[in-house]
Amino acid sequence: MFRARPAATPPARVAAATAAGVGLVLAATACGSGDGRNADGTWSPTRPIEIVAPAATGGGWDTLARTSARVLEEDGLVDKPVQVVNKPGGGGAIGWAYVAAAPDDPHRLFVTSPPITLVPLTDGSTYDHDDFTPIARLSTAYMAYLVPADSPIRTFGDLTDAMREDPEKVSVAGGSAPGSMDHVALAGAVNAAGLDPEDLNYVPFDGGGEAIAQALGGHVDAAVTGASEAAGLLESGDLRALAVSSPERLDTLPDVPTLVEEDVDYTFDIWRGVMGPGDMTDEQVAYYEKVFADMVGQDGWKAATAELGWTDSYLGSEDFGAFLDRTREESAEILAEVGLRKGGDA
Repeated sequence: MFRARPAATPPARVAAATAAGVGLVLAATACGSGDGRNADGTWSPTRPIEIVAPAATGGGWDTLARTSARVLEEDGLVDKPVQVVNKPGGGGAIGWAYVAAAPDDPHRLFVTSPPITLVPLTDGSTYDHDDFTPIARLSTAYMAYLVPADSPIRTFGDLTDAMREDPEKVSVAGGSAPGSMDHVALAGAVNAAGLDPEDLNYVPFDGGGEAIAQALGGHVDAAVTGASEAAGLLESGDLRALAVSSPERLDTLPDVPTLVEEDVDYTFDIWRGVMGPGDMTDEQVAYYEKVFADMVGQDGWKAATAELGWTDSYLGSEDFGAFLDRTREESAEILAEVGLRKGGDA
């Protein structure tokens, strides 16, 4: 029986098809699979990276986000642009909800600090650190207790004396929600000074910048916020620092006493780090972990953090996660001690 042979592919078409196939392979190798996965098994971003500051501009989170973005771009540590996005409100809760809304988007990170363990314990957020992926702890800083330059309050003892006389009359602004970082830093200090922290007239704002502005405007008697956030206004003489929460005097504020020197046995440190959404892959975590490890070694980062009074306290992803677990337990104890804990699991 005669059976016709399949028609042969013309040589020219074979060559064209082969060339096209090679081109596709080369394109896939060069550009990745489209979701950032590279041929060698690593991952890299495919579009601009967002770093969310869960507060208004001018505060500690905003400063950390913008300093990180600048160093990452200027030193060529990332191939994509880095955009800072401010999401103020709820002591960080608005920003955390924004990141949690896209749990598998590895291009959306956020800067973080003690409120991520404090706010959920006061029922201020339905999200806590377990809903996100730890990437790196970067630095540690300390709080400053501030008054306007013309305030009659000269020392931290003057402040607590005024509170003891009439707690309602002495208002203190902070850049975080009730029960969060600035409030706890104040409550812990006055508790150590022998006052009832539940009597505090604490006025919350969305970020240290707003809290400082309220003090400068005479709308509150004092403010508590990160020392670095007030550095410029302290240098200009618009603000005075009554005390800092560090165990020893800060190099950036050598004339300001610690709380301990003011006979208040209390210290409070502000660790700062970076986290990502909850469903990041190991490859995505590894990418960012290396990027931020490289960043803290750059001269630009070291110069900026030294000027801000931040000290290096880098931890990688796994160690940062363990640190956050321990910090949540400590936060629960602190909030219970000053009567601010309402809920959350510790």
